[in-house]
Amino acid sequence: MIRFVRQFDPHCVRLLVFDLDGTLIDSRLDLIHSVNAMLRHIGRSELDGDIIASYVGDGAPALVRRALGDTDDEALFRGAMEYFLGYYRLHKLDHTVVYEGIPEVLASLANPSLANPSNDVQPNGVQRLMAVLSNKPVHPSRDIVRALGLGDFFVCVYGGNSFTTKKPDPLGVRTILQETGIAADEALMIGDSSIDVLTGRNAGLWTCGVTYGFAPRTLEEVPPDVLVETPRELGELLG
Repeated sequence: MIRFVRQFDPHCVRLLVFDLDGTLIDSRLDLIHSVNAMLRHIGRSELDGDIIASYVGDGAPALVRRALGDTDDEALFRGAMEYFLGYYRLHKLDHTVVYEGIPEVLASLANPSLANPSNDVQPNGVQRLMAVLSNKPVHPSRDIVRALGLGDFFVCVYGGNSFTTKKPDPLGVRTILQETGIAADEALMIGDSSIDVLTGRNAGLWTCGVTYGFAPRTLEEVPPDVLVETPRELGELLG
């Protein structure tokens, strides 16, 4: 069920900024396997998958550091980080898939005539642009987007090392706004965690939380302007 926390008109939105993991793609297993491979490599016990999934969202360094128990051993951290990134680079597409319904939603948003056969633009005459802003490193982010057939939908794909700061800092979103020439109040941040909601708020965007992702509990702590439970509902919201 679509649930508005703060009312706004989705048809006035001209730019959609998507999170990646837990929003467009289900990368849970590959991240879990990569973290546990890193832990085995340094002689530590594996962690439960749900615990690892709860660590996702703030970027690879934060994920690795949390898996290590927030160690202050920087040499250990650097070695673990290097191994994790190398392993994930090779295994990032072993099990990662696009969430069911996402390709159809993106296609209808990119080509509104598919959803509204009588019109070649949105009902208010506005064509939407779409972008990805992830805290995952930029190269695997772009590789995954392309490999899963989503690349043509987005005007840009930025990752956690694309800028000097990561989400929830607004720098990435503000860069996308500047590049597209779209005002913040005409843009929507879409993600599965409080990190995404805070990012949107910090940049002055409307915010949409998806509860099918990795961190739905955090959306209770930091409520977005609107909540959707499925990709289909996301399409209904924006259609």
